[in-house]
Amino acid sequence: MPYIKTTTNLPVSDTTRENLTRKLGSAIALIPGKTEAWLMLSFVDNVPMSFKGDSSENYAMAEVSLYGEASAAAYNRLTAAICEIYGEELGIPAGNIYVKYEETDHWGWNGSNF
Repeated sequence: MPYIKTTTNLPVSDTTRENLTRKLGSAIALIPGKTEAWLMLSFVDNVPMSFKGDSSENYAMAEVSLYGEASAAAYNRLTAAICEIYGEELGIPAGNIYVKYEETDHWGWNGSNF
């Protein structure tokens, strides 16, 4: 049950969103036990953002939520993949991307909880 929310100050076209969906769907498998079959994505674009007091560049924030937990090594691999994907699809350098992870023991779906 992974969820990735992408927030960026750039507009995200339908084509780019499709590419991000496909690539993030593959990348989530870097977390053992997680697959695209359960991945939910959301995209929030055109958000005013600043980083280090500067709002003149392009930025992105990825928020990754997981049911359960993963190792630091798995998170490192996914962070590298997300930064590469955002670089390819959005042209955002890795130094302008934050990735936040949140683990939870309680996750609901289809009227009940796991």
